[in-house]
Amino acid sequence: MSADELARREFWAGLREVTQARIGLGRAGNALPTRDVLELSAAHAAARDAVHVPLDVPRLAADVGALGIGAPAVVTSQASTRGEYLRRPDLGRLPADLSAVPGAPADIGVVLADGLSPTALMHHGALLLEALIAELGSAYTLAAPVIATQARVALGDHIAMRGQYTTLLVIIGERPGLSVADSLGIYLTHRPRPGCSDADRNCISNIHPPDGLGYRDAARIAASLVAGARALGRSGVDLKDTSRGGALEAGAGPAPEIR
Repeated sequence: MSADELARREFWAGLREVTQARIGLGRAGNALPTRDVLELSAAHAAARDAVHVPLDVPRLAADVGALGIGAPAVVTSQASTRGEYLRRPDLGRLPADLSAVPGAPADIGVVLADGLSPTALMHHGALLLEALIAELGSAYTLAAPVIATQARVALGDHIAMRGQYTTLLVIIGERPGLSVADSLGIYLTHRPRPGCSDADRNCISNIHPPDGLGYRDAARIAASLVAGARALGRSGVDLKDTSRGGALEAGAGPAPEIR
């Protein structure tokens, strides 16, 4: 190996330590090295599986029910199949039937939605909810959680109206990519109602420890946003995260996207 080639590899190796992106892959003739092509194909397959593998609702319901804030209700959107869900985002925002959701007013309601990565919800959903309960449970009343399938974020507004929640947290599987297939987001809406827009929400994204945001830090940011929304009387573009004056816990991964 030449000195130039060694220097090039060392340069890219340093950058790879701070990103999951595929950078500096090199060449094998006029193509990528075989190993990198195979890794890319495997990542693409994992991303496709994350979208299409159905949520294991009984297992998730058992994990969530064991957290002590009530047995979860299960609802679905008007998208009857996964294919229809992907083709018709509008149907994923509308409930098929909300009769399973009790009308029990609470400060905070939590919806666990499969979104575009049911895999992410299976990997992280119950553990993230556990962290949220630890952070919020002593200060607010928490409604029994709701599991939503074939769900978009706005489906939570209908659930919240039925359940009479003051503030809604939708934990949802984010769109998988070729670097991460199991990332979760939390969408916060204060005084949720059908017709809310993205401007009425705040989002904490990139939740997928150990490489992304950790559960405790995500819960701490969510608690800060909940307190801010209640003080301000609204969420969305006017609400800013003020929780990160200090460093996030060691090893929490890259900073979350807050919007």
